[in-house]
Amino acid sequence: MIDFKRRLKNFGPLEILVISSIIYVVCMLTWTASTRSTVVQNANDIKSNHKLVVDFLNNEINTCSTNDQGSTAWGENCKDVWTSTKIVKYVLSNIDLKNPYSIEKPLIQISQDPRIQAEGKAGQSTDKGIIFVSSANFESEAGSEWIVGTCVKSPCVAAGNNELVSVYR
Repeated sequence: MIDFKRRLKNFGPLEILVISSIIYVVCMLTWTASTRSTVVQNANDIKSNHKLVVDFLNNEINTCSTNDQGSTAWGENCKDVWTSTKIVKYVLSNIDLKNPYSIEKPLIQISQDPRIQAEGKAGQSTDKGIIFVSSANFESEAGSEWIVGTCVKSPCVAAGNNELVSVYR
């Protein structure tokens, strides 16, 4: 018969620490493995949203470059400055963006610097899944830049965890 009292007598704090550490590691690995597919799906949905917005803008630029007398989908003249707020309002009401995190805010927003918003630099927190676009209007001169960025997963500043694209007119 096994003498449990004698075995437990030599069971000290170090042994408790080792066993609890092993249990913690196993639990964390199990949790990570079980939630991985959801994290990947949410990241893919965010990347898809970002691509939809960038493709929409590029299509408008291409359409207007062939017909500068025409107008954009949101009603501005192709040859004029495009207003950021009008573009964002049009995208929100006409493009079906997926909301992977049940975000209560609009999924596309204006930001003074989308790079900082998408990467979360300098202690700045950012929301995953929200697309940030330049608050500056999209100028009509050739080569004008408009930035579109989003945080895909935390930490946003890590490589591959954000999407940043410059759209040129």
